[in-house]
Amino acid sequence: MHTDIEERACDLAAYILENRATVRAAAAKFRISKSTVHKDLTERLRRVDPGLYAQVRQLLDWNKAQRHIRGGLATRRKYKGELSAKLTEGERR
Repeated sequence: MHTDIEERACDLAAYILENRATVRAAAAKFRISKSTVHKDLTERLRRVDPGLYAQVRQLLDWNKAQRHIRGGLATRRKYKGELSAKLTEGERR
């Protein structure tokens, strides 16, 4: 069983690097929790393949640094959409 977990950690790392994916996207793709993905990538992968871990760590750090920007853009799109709907509704009257 231990080998399967280590293999999953390597598969997750390869997926994240190939697709520049987030932890959330990888969790959805592999149908496991975000905490499991995070543990696989930060703890298990470090022991299994230190070189791959270094590459993944760099991408995870970049994603973390960009997280607040993506969240702000999503909020902006959300409220622009709601505002557009309200204007359209008001124009109908």
